[in-house]
Amino acid sequence: MSELLFMKPVFKQMIWGGNRMRNEYGYDIPGDDTGECWAISAHENGDGTILDGEYAGMKLSELYREHQDLFGDNKKKFPLLIKIIDAKADLSIQVHPDDAYANEHENGSFGKTECWYILDCDEDAEIIIGHNASSKEELADMIHNNRWNELITPRKIKKGDFFQIEPGPEHAKKGTLILETQQSSDITYRLYDYGRLQNGKPRQLHIEQSIDVINCPHKDILSSKEMCSAGKSTIEKLVECQYYSVYKCDVHEKWILPEQKEYRLCSVIEGEGTVNNRPIKKGDHFIIPSKYGECVFTGEMSLITSISK
Repeated sequence: MSELLFMKPVFKQMIWGGNRMRNEYGYDIPGDDTGECWAISAHENGDGTILDGEYAGMKLSELYREHQDLFGDNKKKFPLLIKIIDAKADLSIQVHPDDAYANEHENGSFGKTECWYILDCDEDAEIIIGHNASSKEELADMIHNNRWNELITPRKIKKGDFFQIEPGPEHAKKGTLILETQQSSDITYRLYDYGRLQNGKPRQLHIEQSIDVINCPHKDILSSKEMCSAGKSTIEKLVECQYYSVYKCDVHEKWILPEQKEYRLCSVIEGEGTVNNRPIKKGDHFIIPSKYGECVFTGEMSLITSISK
């Protein structure tokens, strides 16, 4: 029988980052400007390490390449990336390409479809999703003439909100702690950065690429939420798209997950308990391998889990 694959995350310091990951999860972060925790990642810009067990010390990319039996698929690269984002300050307004654009313009990279679960946020926190331009021409005019207040409309958020983000819409977030499930891509086009300086210089913008990939007009993507009960526990499907299915699992006393053909990525976002008698707590991230067998979760905790499509 295979074993659960617990991950050692990779941390990224950002101009907009903070220290909530230390305070919330007890992570040994590299500084008080830590913006991202790449919790489950095989991307070359942040390749996670197996924490313990038979494969301790192996990079996830290496494990995926050499032990396809654990994953039950034959994709060339591990397809998903799970992040926690601590946006103490505004992120840049940014967009992501789809697969076709990224493949052509970014050396064969995946595009970047993603979704956000709001783990926590300031009382007055807002995010930006989408825009108000009706055509590419209007979009370009608003951007080139700095008509940002007309182009974008912030929206209020609260803890527990969920958003599916297709390639194209620009977005930003401030005062938020987010769990992000995304394609394994690190391609971001920065559209606007509030005039900030890094090392005395403005950060690079990607205006023309952004105009290329932003969809006009913008349409919100509604998540396909479905709820089911498992004894006292509840399982909510947050979204299903061509790249992933994402679930929120609230464990009360016990939840039994039957053997699955697909491997499953798991992040404990609240509480503590056990999985097959192994202690787990808020901030732990692990992979249930393909055909691992039954998983018995006990305790009081919430998890975000995802399955690659």
